[in-house]
Amino acid sequence: MKNGQDRILAAIDVGTNAVRLEIARPLPDGTLETLHQERDPIRPGEGVFTSGVLSRAVADRLLATLRRYAALCRRHRARTRAVATSAVREARNREEIVRRVRDEAGLELEVVSGREEARLICLGVLHGRPASARSLVIDIGGGSTEVATGQGERPRVLHSVAVGAVRLTEIFGTSGRVSPERLAVMRSYAAEAFREALPRRLPTPRVALGSSGTINAVVGAGSDSRRLTRRRLERTVAELAGMTLAERRRRFEPRRAEIVVAGAVILEAAMRHLGLDTVVAVDTGLRNGVLRDLMRRSPAAAAAAAEGRTDAVVALGRRFGFDERHARQVARLALDLFDQLAAVHRLPASARGLLEAAALLHDVGHAVSPQRHHKHTFYLVANADVPGFSDQERLLVALVARYHRRTPPEAGRPDLEELTAGELRLVRRLVALLRVADALDRSHHQPVAAVRAVLRDGIVRVAARARGPVDLELWDVAREAAYFRQAIGRRVEVVASAR
Repeated sequence: MKNGQDRILAAIDVGTNAVRLEIARPLPDGTLETLHQERDPIRPGEGVFTSGVLSRAVADRLLATLRRYAALCRRHRARTRAVATSAVREARNREEIVRRVRDEAGLELEVVSGREEARLICLGVLHGRPASARSLVIDIGGGSTEVATGQGERPRVLHSVAVGAVRLTEIFGTSGRVSPERLAVMRSYAAEAFREALPRRLPTPRVALGSSGTINAVVGAGSDSRRLTRRRLERTVAELAGMTLAERRRRFEPRRAEIVVAGAVILEAAMRHLGLDTVVAVDTGLRNGVLRDLMRRSPAAAAAAAEGRTDAVVALGRRFGFDERHARQVARLALDLFDQLAAVHRLPASARGLLEAAALLHDVGHAVSPQRHHKHTFYLVANADVPGFSDQERLLVALVARYHRRTPPEAGRPDLEELTAGELRLVRRLVALLRVADALDRSHHQPVAAVRAVLRDGIVRVAARARGPVDLELWDVAREAAYFRQAIGRRVEVVASAR
C-alpha cells in the first residue's frame, strides 16, 4: 500500500427504510476508525411491497443520495461495497435500478440474498466475541427479518424471514393508532411468517443480540437499559399501538414513528417463536459487516474467505448427494487450467472462484433427473442461497454449470439475454475450461493425476499425466475442442503420458 488512503473502506447499505454510508480506516489492532457516517431516511422501499416496483420518484430520491455518497467515497479514495436488501431485491425493476446506479452514480450496487444479508449482519455484530460464545442475532429491516446463529465471530445458521417493519406497516395500514382487532391480525401474520421460514427447533441461547434501528427503538421504548424482556415487550407492543402517530413522533424520529408498531410486533413474534427471554440491543449491523467483509477481502485474508465460500459450495453439493470425488477432480483440473492459461483466457482473478463453484456443482441436477440434468443444475444453483456469493455471482455460477454439456452458451439464448457483453464473454470462456476439465474425468474414475497446459506455436497443448486408461477422456476432449477454439480462440490438444 502506498499510503493510508489506500486502506480506507466504505460501506453503503440501501435498506428499505433508509440508506446508510460509513467510511472507515482499519487500524493495526483490527478495529475500525470511522471517518464519515451518514443516514438518509428516504425509504427506498416505499410502495414496493404493494406495487412490486420502485417508483420513479423513489428511484430518483435514491439516485440523488447515492450520487452524493459516491462522491464522498471517491474523495476518500475508498474501496467501496454497496449492497441493497429486500426492497430492491423484490422489485421487478431492480435491474433498471442497478443499471441507473451504475450509470448515474458510478457504483456497482450488489443486490444481496436474504442469507447473504444475514451473514454480513453476523460479521458486524459478532466481531470480537469469544471463540466459545454461542450467539443468536436478530435484525429487523424494512422488508425482511434476518435470524442467524454464530459461534465466536463465525456465522453458522442463516435465515431470512419475509416480514419487515415497512412491509407490515404497508400491508395493514398501521402508521397511526392501531385497534386491538388489527393488532391481533398483525400478530397472527407475523407469527405465521416465522413458522413458515424457520425450523420448529432452532437451537439458540435464551438471549438474542438485536441489531437494526427498529430493534434499538423498540428496546428504548420499553426499557431504560439496552435489555428488554419478552414480558415487557408484550406490554410495549400494546402501548405503542394505542398511541396516535403524533404521540409517537414525540418519542421517535418521524419515519421511525410510522413503522415502530410493526417492528415491535415482529420482534415479539421472533422472540415467541425462538423461545427467547431477552433481547439486547446492539449498535452494529449490516454496514459494519460489509466493512468487515471488505477487510477480509484484502490479499492477506483472501485465502480464508475463498475457503469459506468453497465450504458453502461443497455443503450445497452434499445436500443434493453429488458425486463428490468427481466434482472435486473436475474442480481441481479446471483450476489448474485456469491458472496455467491465464495469459490465454485473460479473465480476471475473481473469475477463479466462480469456475471452482461451477465445477463443484455442475452435476447436482442429477438429484432431480439424469436426463437434462444440466438444466436442473441451473435451476438448483440459481435458486440456492450460497453464503459468500452475491445474487449475480450465483447466476454466473449457475450458467457456467448449466452449459457444461450439450448446447454451448451462444449470444441470443433466453437465459443469457440479461448478461452484459463482458459477463457473456466470461461465461463462455469459463464454460470452455469447465468442459475440458469435465471431459478429463468422463469415466468418473479420476484417471488423470495432473495436467500441464502451455501455449506453444499458437496451440494450447495439455499434457495429462495418467494413472489409468484415458481413452474415453481423450475422445471426449476432442469433442470439446471445437467449442474451446470458438470461445478462447485457440486450438487445444491433449496428450496423455503414463504416471
